[in-house]
Amino acid sequence: MDSAPARYTIRLSGHLAATVLSAFPALESQLSGAETVLTGLLDRSALYGVLAEIEALGLDILEVRRHDDDGRHTAGQDRSQGLL
Repeated sequence: MDSAPARYTIRLSGHLAATVLSAFPALESQLSGAETVLTGLLDRSALYGVLAEIEALGLDILEVRRHDDDGRHTAGQDRSQGLL
């Protein structure tokens, strides 16, 4: 895995309250249906930190996607099957 920063989209189940969202200051949040979508530029260490925080808060990850510089996703990984 490349350690250079990349843009990531993380889809979480449910609508997160402002207090919970404050745990992710480096990420922008957006509601999409019954999901919360977090987006931001993360390096490898920051990505694993965000994933650890999500786990510590007991949130359900639906999807993690890494995007190319032109906005296309690359190695989209569905985390809903407990692969995390």
